[in-house]
Formats: sequence, C-alpha cells, structure tokens
Amino acid sequence: MSRKLIRRRAGFTLIEVLMVAAILALLAAFAVPALMGTGEKARVKLAKAAVGRNGPIAKALDQYRFDVGVYPETDDGLQALYEVPSSLDNEEKWEGPYMDGAYEELQDPWQNEYQYKAPGDFNEKSYDLWSIGPDSDDGTDDDVKNWLER
Repeated sequence: MSRKLIRRRAGFTLIEVLMVAAILALLAAFAVPALMGTGEKARVKLAKAAVGRNGPIAKALDQYRFDVGVYPETDDGLQALYEVPSSLDNEEKWEGPYMDGAYEELQDPWQNEYQYKAPGDFNEKSYDLWSIGPDSDDGTDDDVKNWLER
C-alpha cells in the first residue's frame, strides 16, 4: 500500500451551504406571507365571537334585559352590566354584575372599547353592538358588527 492518505471530507462545501440556504429562503418565501395574516384573522374571529348573538356580551345583555325588563340605555352602555346604572328607576331589579371582571377590562382584541347603542339603528328592537376593528376608526369596512348590512 502506498503512503498516500485518503482524504476524508470533514465539512460541507460552500456550494452545499448556499444550496441549503436557497432552499430555506424559498420555503420562507411561501410560508411567511401565509402566516402573517393569521394573527389578524384570529383577532377578527375573537371580536365576532364577542359581539355575536351567542357571545358573552350578548348573553349578559339578555340576562340584564330579563331582570330589568329593557336593555341598558345607550348612555349607560355596557357599564350597566357591571354597576347599577343611575338611570334605572328600580335598582332592586338589577341582579348584576352580569359579567366577570371590571368594565375597564371589556375591550376588543385591538384594545378598544366595544360600541353599544340601544335601541339600535340596525337592530331596532334590541341593540347594536360592534367593535371599531383594527383601524380604530368607527364606521369603516373593517368594523365587526352584530348586524347584517342592508
């Protein structure tokens, strides 16, 4: 046998490393845009669940109406679910609080207050409940509402 040593490769070549980096960059180019919108979609779904007819706010408003006889007035707003409203003529009917926590904690996924109006402009026999959405501007297309557009 000759004295030549067989050289073994100890690492990767530059071309191999660049090929792996290119493949990872290609995968990221497809994956990142797909994942970017999921957080915002999840927030919209949370807001829809909160303002929807079967959501926790709606259930609390319905229980308030069952006890008091009417939905809270617009001026009292959703705070009436936590504290006896000053406009209530018979405070003994109020059996609240109707929601856990504090009123200040009742915020949409974008940290804005939920909007409330009773009787509603769209739900004339009950109330309108909505979130002003991710742009924090009321009356825009991204608002999350408890009514269907007419």
